[in-house]
Amino acid sequence: MTPGRRAARAAGVPLLLAAVALAPAAAGAQTGASGPQRTAWGDPDLQGVWDFRTITPMERPAELAGKALLTAEEAAGFEARENRRQNRDLVDPEQGGAIYPPASEGGVVPYNEFWYDRGSSLAAGGRTSLIVDPPDGRLPPLVPGTAQQGRAVSADVAGERPVRFRSGGIGADGPEDRALGERCLLGFNAGPPVIPSAYNNTLQVLQTPDHVVILNEMIHDARIVPLDGRAHLAPSIRQWMGDSRGRWEGATLVVETTNFSAKTSSFNPTIQSAVGTGATLRLVERLTRTGAGALRYEFTVDDPHTFTRPFTGVIPMATADGPLFEYACHEGNYGMFNLLAGARAQERR
Repeated sequence: MTPGRRAARAAGVPLLLAAVALAPAAAGAQTGASGPQRTAWGDPDLQGVWDFRTITPMERPAELAGKALLTAEEAAGFEARENRRQNRDLVDPEQGGAIYPPASEGGVVPYNEFWYDRGSSLAAGGRTSLIVDPPDGRLPPLVPGTAQQGRAVSADVAGERPVRFRSGGIGADGPEDRALGERCLLGFNAGPPVIPSAYNNTLQVLQTPDHVVILNEMIHDARIVPLDGRAHLAPSIRQWMGDSRGRWEGATLVVETTNFSAKTSSFNPTIQSAVGTGATLRLVERLTRTGAGALRYEFTVDDPHTFTRPFTGVIPMATADGPLFEYACHEGNYGMFNLLAGARAQERR
C-alpha cells in the first residue's frame, strides 16, 4: 500500500479517471449572480476534488464537555497539543506513546510523520467535534447487546469473525482475521460515511443529469448514485458500500444508502473499532455547495438496532490543490501475503 497523497505526489503517478467521461458538460457549469454554481443542465454543481482533512475529533473530548466551539486562542492551543500528540516522529518505538503501545507489547511506528496528511487544524469556527447532534457532540449510547469490536494489540489475541473495523486484526490465521482496510476491501476513511483520518482525505464528485459519482482516493472506491427515483435493491442483495439512491432537495444532494453487508459495521468510531452490523444501517448523506471552494458534507447514521437514537456529523470540505492519485491497494496483495507468511514463520520457530 502507498501510505498517502504525499507519497503519490513524490512518485508522480496519476490516477486515470475513466469516470471523468461521465461528466461531459462540466465545462458548461455556470455561477448565477445570487444562486449556487450550476451544471449546464441546471443542477447544483458539486463537481471537483474535495479535501476533508481536519483534526477535529469525531466525538467531543471529555475535557471540553459543554463547549461546542473554541475561541481562536483556545483553538490554537488545542491544535498545538493535538499535532504534537499525533506526531509520529516524537514516538519512541521502545517506549510507545499516546498513539502506539510499547514495542514490548507489539507496537510499532509503521511510518514516520512525512507520510501522514491528516491536516493540522480544527474545522472552521473551532468546532470541538464532528458530531453536531446530539448536542453534546458524543455518540448516542449503544443498544444493550450490540456487537463491539476493537483492534487487538497482538496477532495472537483471539477474536471473532467477521472483522468489521478498518485497521488492525484479531489474528493471522488467514486474511479474514485482518481488518477491512488491510484487506483493501474498504478504505479506512472512505466510509460511507466519509470520515477524516490519517491520509488520503480526498474525494472527487462527478455528475451527469441522471447520476452522481463519489470517488474516494482511499482504496479508490467509487459509488455511482442514481438520481432517477429507482427503488433500492432487494433486501437479499448486500454490498460492501451499500446501495445508494440520490435526490435533490433544493441545492442539496441527498443520498440514502441501505443494503450494507453484515460483514461491515453500523459505524466505526475509530479505524480500529466497530459497533453493530451494516445489515441494519440506514445512512443519509447531504452534500451542499457553500461557496466557490467549499462543500458541506453531512451524514446521519440511523440504526435503531445499534444506537438508541440517530446521530449526525458535519464535515466541511475545501477544494483540493491537485488531482486524485491512485492508492494501489487490492485484495490479495503482497503485503497480505507477507503478513501471513511471517506469522507462519513465527509458528515454525
